[in-house]
Amino acid sequence: MDTTAFREKLQARALDEGFSAMGICAPDATPHTAQRLSEYVELGRHGQMGWMAERMSWRGSAAALWPQARSVIMLAEVYTPENNPLDVLEQRDRAAVSVYAQGRDYHDLVKKRLKRLGRWMVEQTGAEIKVFVDTAPVMEKPLAQAAGLGWQGKHTNLLSRDLGNWFFLGSIFTTLDLPKDAPETSHCGNCTACLDICPTNAFPAPYQLDARRCISYLTIEHKGPIAPDLRPLLGNRIYGCDDCLAVCPWNKFAVAASEIGYARRVGAPHLAELAALDDAAFRTLFSGSPVKRIGRDRFTRNVLYAIGNSGDPALIDAAKPHLNDPDGTVADAAAWAISRLS
Repeated sequence: MDTTAFREKLQARALDEGFSAMGICAPDATPHTAQRLSEYVELGRHGQMGWMAERMSWRGSAAALWPQARSVIMLAEVYTPENNPLDVLEQRDRAAVSVYAQGRDYHDLVKKRLKRLGRWMVEQTGAEIKVFVDTAPVMEKPLAQAAGLGWQGKHTNLLSRDLGNWFFLGSIFTTLDLPKDAPETSHCGNCTACLDICPTNAFPAPYQLDARRCISYLTIEHKGPIAPDLRPLLGNRIYGCDDCLAVCPWNKFAVAASEIGYARRVGAPHLAELAALDDAAFRTLFSGSPVKRIGRDRFTRNVLYAIGNSGDPALIDAAKPHLNDPDGTVADAAAWAISRLS
């Protein structure tokens, strides 16, 4: 078959499916990933994310994950917010939820799109495929840079001259040997906006992240109490953090999201209302949302830290019922919040 012609058809089909951009690299196009991952884990910067240390041979090499693959098709899907996500940080009695979690769970939306595109590929070529979106030990950002979609900025997230940095990544591994794209290089220049704005100084150096100080990690992945010296720095962020993404100058080229599923469902709810949620109400409110996966206890812990940071003594009444919470971390967060407001 004419692989060049098929690649053009594939790209057109991908855009028709709703993806924003496509690039292709070889499975072995990121030879330095394994060493960098090993160094990251050895420094302990992955925190409690033990899964990063598991299957490191696969995570460090897409070629090892599926030796039969000849091409890795990387796809980007934008979720650009309509409003500045930094504005809610000034509303201390309200909760700040990361933009990507304000709508439906992107795992479901991107995965379905990947499967549709993959089925079309199989019908057209008979090739074998595997699709991934945060569901396997795949280092998506290095592969996306190798495929020319963008580059990992100083905040370690992927950004693009055409899309900004508000986009998800998905991948299709295939036995087809398709024409490859040239890798992208960094265009951050002397800019340090993303490093300067980080509330917790989570970047030891440009292009390096210590997850143990990252608010996204602390509010989503970290189990148990958060260190007392970091709690005041969380502000009213109860799920994730968008600061380093929001200030990137390349966002002036960001395109609007076309997937209606990414539209705001959660918004910026009152902290008092969130503190009153029991497990059933929590699950109902965040049904179909990424927020649901952290569970009621970790969520309530985050809400109570935000209440403690609100500066509003009227919120003491919202924290008091949790002083005797069955979860010790929640009870500790309630006591901390009340002591801050008193």
